[in-house]
Amino acid sequence: MSQEDFAQRVYWLVTRIPFGSVATYGQIAGYAGSPRAARAVGTLLRHSLENFGELPWQRVINAQGRISFKGDLGRAELQRALLEAEGVVFDSEGRCDLNTYRWQPREIFWDVD
Repeated sequence: MSQEDFAQRVYWLVTRIPFGSVATYGQIAGYAGSPRAARAVGTLLRHSLENFGELPWQRVINAQGRISFKGDLGRAELQRALLEAEGVVFDSEGRCDLNTYRWQPREIFWDVD
């Protein structure tokens, strides 16, 4: 699969995450056909605001249920505020309960090799 195909799948998947739900970077990478590409998902989403203003990038978090901010505290605060506005609750350690909020699609979207 090309990088462009992977990026298109990532963006498409992120648009499918329902309001009030989250997915992890690894989860999106796996559904997109590259389960070891969680960092690539993060890179794509980090640039998503410039490219895709309507993309609900805030709904993708790390595998611990936390927001990853890599030194961009302003964006992390924005992400948390956007998720809280959708009803996602974070504990005192900055974690949301993935058992409660994780998106679990019911079907496979495409065949991946």
